[in-house]
Amino acid sequence: MTALRGTYTVLITPFTADGGAVDVPALKKLVNWQIEQGIHGLIPLGSTGEFLSMTPEERAQVIEICVTEAAGRVPVLIGTGAEWTRDAVALAKEAESMGADGVMVIPPYYSSPTPDELFEHYRRIGEAISLPVMIYNNPATANVDLTPPIVARLSEIDNVLYIKESTLEVTRVRDIIELCGDRMTVFAGILGYESFWLGAQGWVAVCSNLIPRDSARLFELVADHGDKDQALALYKKMLPIVRWVGGHRYVAASKTGLGMMGLRVGDPRAPRLPLPEADALALRADLAAYGLIDSLA
Repeated sequence: MTALRGTYTVLITPFTADGGAVDVPALKKLVNWQIEQGIHGLIPLGSTGEFLSMTPEERAQVIEICVTEAAGRVPVLIGTGAEWTRDAVALAKEAESMGADGVMVIPPYYSSPTPDELFEHYRRIGEAISLPVMIYNNPATANVDLTPPIVARLSEIDNVLYIKESTLEVTRVRDIIELCGDRMTVFAGILGYESFWLGAQGWVAVCSNLIPRDSARLFELVADHGDKDQALALYKKMLPIVRWVGGHRYVAASKTGLGMMGLRVGDPRAPRLPLPEADALALRADLAAYGLIDSLA
């Protein structure tokens, strides 16, 4: 099993103009553009992909398209989180059967599971498939915090090999590595640049929907070259885009930005709303300053 590392885009899902279906040509174009830009991996059907606002048929359609278009050029991990453990197991098995390279699994997001319940949830998933499992810590959305001691316990499950750590506590990276050793590889979920220096081997990024080349390059400058000066300069350049896709507008800003860059991917599905006009004007100015406008035309 090849180790996963690098910057992985947690991919938006393009929808048709009326929002009623997955925009297949747009998704194919997006996947190929991401890979051509040098992204290290793709994760469809995460929160940014609006997985909770899609039918089972649409989910399967997205998996098939992403795996087929990637064609082994980069790893494709599928978001397979669900509240009911039975559903999470079924989704993970579906991803494996369709050729995915791994799964990313947020904890059950309503039931506030105990540590024992979390262990049982991930144990059943890990034992049901032969793919690597990336657990996903995002207390703001999942209503549960996978603290380093809990992560250490989960790392004892054979296939639970990775974590996407999405808090603003960068010391979590240090603590997870200290407690888990080589049983768990950390991917940053928010603080990519900061986490790399503490030993994170990857970044599950939202901003790479818009700037895949630089998002991948940032990882390479730190992890492969240890070039602090160039890495910091690139990070500072990227920050306006990173900030646009942070917080509550991460889906809307990503989709609006891609549309401005020439790839129409539709609006978010309700209850999310499109980016307000004033924000869209400001985003356009930042994309122009970055040199991104019309780069996909």
